[in-house]
Amino acid sequence: MGQLSVIIILFTFIRFFIFSNGGNLSESPRPVGHDKDKRIRKKQSSILRSSPPMPARSILAKTYYNVETHPPESLDWLNVLVAQTISQFREDARSNNNILHSLDKILNGDSLPRFLDTVHVTELDIGEEFPIFSNCKVYPCEDDSGRLEARIDVDIADSITLGIDTRILLNYPTPLMAILPVSLSVSIVRFSGQLTMSLKTITPSSNTDRRTSLTFSFAPDYRLEFSIKSLVGSRSRLQNLPKISQLVESRIRKWFVERCVQPRFQEIRLPIYLASPEEH
Repeated sequence: MGQLSVIIILFTFIRFFIFSNGGNLSESPRPVGHDKDKRIRKKQSSILRSSPPMPARSILAKTYYNVETHPPESLDWLNVLVAQTISQFREDARSNNNILHSLDKILNGDSLPRFLDTVHVTELDIGEEFPIFSNCKVYPCEDDSGRLEARIDVDIADSITLGIDTRILLNYPTPLMAILPVSLSVSIVRFSGQLTMSLKTITPSSNTDRRTSLTFSFAPDYRLEFSIKSLVGSRSRLQNLPKISQLVESRIRKWFVERCVQPRFQEIRLPIYLASPEEH
């Protein structure tokens, strides 16, 4: 009888005190949109405290960075990380032909002039050295936007070479009146300059498509050196014509200045998302 009493008491306790909540839940299920409505109310609540944008001087004060007295940084750790990344990129490029296919599409794209035949890549050297970053300092932006920018000295001495073969087509007065074979090899042997980097946030009026971008540009006093070799003709071949070297170098410099030299800059949109729970 004692054992039976204990069993009855345990059964009563388990039935009415442990499983009672589960039974009530099964008898009165939640509405279908209950969880969604709860999330909406949570979004509309003031859980996340809003605050005005922090000015540059406050960020500098909170990080104990004095623009006037802080010494330039060597960035040795960044040089190591960048070197590892470039080294991996070079290994991947040598193990497959993706970079050759990409160059083929770029060189033979829609912008190829009519007087040029198909361009064939004959030489590609992506170098063996690594860029060296040094003398990094942080300054407030000169445009009084409240942003901060980092100015870094960049120097690389290497031989990055691209060699191509093509033909110049003379289509006047008749099509293909003359064909002139051209071989060209362009090497970038030295680059140095001051790199300026900053974060730029654009918030539209709707405040629904806020985006942050990394902008970078180079100071006008950069240094860019080339080694250009050319071979023109089929029978009587002319080698290393100065006019061709000057033309190629001026076009490369113009392309670089129009895109990356201050006041122009390049912008890389950063993948920053604030996704709702149902998007995960």
